[in-house]
Amino acid sequence: MSMTEDATKTAVIIEDDPDVRSLLDEVFRAAGFRTVLAGTGLEGVAAVAEHRPVITTLDINLPGIDGFEAARRIRAVSGTFIIMLSALGEESDVVLGLTSGADEYLVKPFRPRELRARIEALLRRPRNPDPATASVGAAPAAPAGAPAAVPAVARNPSEAAAIPSHTTAGQWHSHRDISLDLDSHTVLVAQREVELTPTEFDLLATLLESKRRVRSKADLALVLRGEAFGSASYVGEPDKRAIEAHMANLRRKIGDSTAAPRYIETVRGVGYRLTAHTDGTAAED
Repeated sequence: MSMTEDATKTAVIIEDDPDVRSLLDEVFRAAGFRTVLAGTGLEGVAAVAEHRPVITTLDINLPGIDGFEAARRIRAVSGTFIIMLSALGEESDVVLGLTSGADEYLVKPFRPRELRARIEALLRRPRNPDPATASVGAAPAAPAGAPAAVPAVARNPSEAAAIPSHTTAGQWHSHRDISLDLDSHTVLVAQREVELTPTEFDLLATLLESKRRVRSKADLALVLRGEAFGSASYVGEPDKRAIEAHMANLRRKIGDSTAAPRYIETVRGVGYRLTAHTDGTAAED
């Protein structure tokens, strides 16, 4: 079931400032959410585990454990989308927030309309299952050398005509020894499962679908918003820097290297694409 079809969407708001917490509560309620409020990091982690929210907002400067540690603990129990909110706007702070598991990073003071737009963009994206749920119902590993299956509807609307269909079980995409299943949100590297955030999963899926076609940072930012490649929507420098941070995290988790890339290569000044096959096998169509 898609998140937009869920009539009881829940948001957990983890914020120690009563005024900001009230503002966030109003924005989410206006967007049709049921809200659960928490004033500390520990309370917030417990609320996420209990209520299984679609989206969680997380302040960094919290009593007890800070937002970075709270994000790491939340990621261990939930696939919720995390929007990190902070007055810390330096690039190093943004990178640390995204490395901790956040999907979005907004600098305070933020505009309610901007937050609402981020919420709506997240709702258009598929959500990873919670870790506990995924471990129970995980799909079996893709057989070695099996052709990658693709979804009937492309991840990006402008790509629908370019992606052929396959008939293998599941919806697998593969490149070298990395495989991704859209149905179970499973990622395997050398047949070992790797845990990714929802954002990292979407980026990897997009690159696997695009194969050797270069995707710019703006393209990938649009994908995360649920918009088509080449749309007229503005993509600013903060969004592009966020893509760089997400890509760095993704590469680290799948064991890739920018110096000698095995899976994803950077096309300097353009964007990202899959590496070429140099072991005598052809790239999948």
